[in-house]
Amino acid sequence: MKSLTFTLFFLLSLISGNITAGDYVKAQLFYSKFYSPVDGPYLETYLSVVGSSVVFIKNDNGKFQGSIEVTMIFSKDGEVKSFDKYELSSPEVEDTTNIDFNFLDQQRFNLSNGIYDFEIQIEDMNSDMSPFKTTQTIEIDFPEDEISVSGIELIESYSKTTQENILSKSGLDLVPYVYNFYPDAINHLQFYVEVYNTIKVLGEGEKFLLNYYIENYENKQHLQKFSRFKRETAQQVNVLFADFDITYLPSGNYYLIVEVRDKENHLKASNKMFIQRSNPDVEPQYADISDISVENSFVSKITNMDTLMEYIHCLVPISSNIEMQFIKYQIDKPGAELDLMQRFFLSFWLNRNNLDPESAWNDYLIAVEFVDDQFGYPGKKGKKGYETDRGHIYLKYGPPNTITDRPFDASASGMTINNGGVQAPDPGSVPYQIWFYYSLNNMANRKFVFANPNLATYDYELIHSNVPGEIQNANWQQELSRIKQGLTMPGTDTYNGQSGEYYNYPR
Repeated sequence: MKSLTFTLFFLLSLISGNITAGDYVKAQLFYSKFYSPVDGPYLETYLSVVGSSVVFIKNDNGKFQGSIEVTMIFSKDGEVKSFDKYELSSPEVEDTTNIDFNFLDQQRFNLSNGIYDFEIQIEDMNSDMSPFKTTQTIEIDFPEDEISVSGIELIESYSKTTQENILSKSGLDLVPYVYNFYPDAINHLQFYVEVYNTIKVLGEGEKFLLNYYIENYENKQHLQKFSRFKRETAQQVNVLFADFDITYLPSGNYYLIVEVRDKENHLKASNKMFIQRSNPDVEPQYADISDISVENSFVSKITNMDTLMEYIHCLVPISSNIEMQFIKYQIDKPGAELDLMQRFFLSFWLNRNNLDPESAWNDYLIAVEFVDDQFGYPGKKGKKGYETDRGHIYLKYGPPNTITDRPFDASASGMTINNGGVQAPDPGSVPYQIWFYYSLNNMANRKFVFANPNLATYDYELIHSNVPGEIQNANWQQELSRIKQGLTMPGTDTYNGQSGEYYNYPR
């Protein structure tokens, strides 16, 4: 690429959570679509490898170093279009007792418009464990006559470019932040975005606005304290490099959004990225609802305290962190009044559909009744559907694309019981389900593993997911094993066996 070549960045998706190769390598992968007016479309990958998960051996310099082999293959219609196989080495260290760093890798692949199968394989060169391999589908498509907003590249650090390199964009060397989770130790959210075709669509010299802000994921509230704009003049490529101070951003799920608006304030293009924040020292503040009137609203008809309390509790799966705190400390406290509950309930749905909150509630109520029918169960220890893990995930994320339902896993103990031709639960495995979503919050291939350790009920517990913010357990396969005759049946934490096959290749 020539010096100062502009690039068009599209964040296609991210694989968050740990990619695990054998028992050792843990890594985080982002892959992004770009377009360069000079070089055409290409894909950029970012790989962050957890140093402590790699086997270190002494090298010729007398120091310790880890090494993995990475293979990336891009196929289209069964034909390999681009390929690379390379060795990635860690920094050298004198001592391996305290390896507390990650090491990064970034690659670029020239790819024309089209749909590709992207396969990545990771193998620890100093381990005899099997390599990890996974495949994703990637579509590259750049409109020629429309304004487009690039993907949002999160930045860990940057410096002025002195010599063009693979990290260079628009005169800056950008070190990517290969996560969408921000712990309380990080108080700045830096990002880089490009916009193209404004001069072609709006005209030379035309003015427009770049709006960028943080929005609550659950209720879509625009956070005014985290909202900025930049006045721009149409060019071939417009660049936005911005920084939010998130010191006082409460814990929760959010979208980082970038919009392009013309001088009449018409939305011309936008893009967003899902992010998470953990900030336990910042108390969330719920909006003042004292001036909300429920008169003549659908909520005014809900006058039974028990009914309204039940309705409010069923909102938990789709509530923001702030709303859950309000329910816990205001609604659930002794002596809570009907008027406060009604105003909160109406405010909740106004935040989601200001024009027709009743319709939004009725649609959600249908889903609540569905999960109650599918996942709820009666009895002294019974639960409503929304109180179960499966009901919670269904209401929060919607129905999965596929469900692998296994009352047993033959590979967990190496045998299958068959009573008169009918398969019974394998004594080495509890019943489990794997839910698979093609896309979730701009993330591809999201999975949830539920297990039913108590066969007397139908309550499946969530034991693992690769969705940020949900429970993540690298040893989830071990939890599928059961104790029998005083022995724990062998499990595995390498996503092998039949359960691993279903996890890696959903049916």
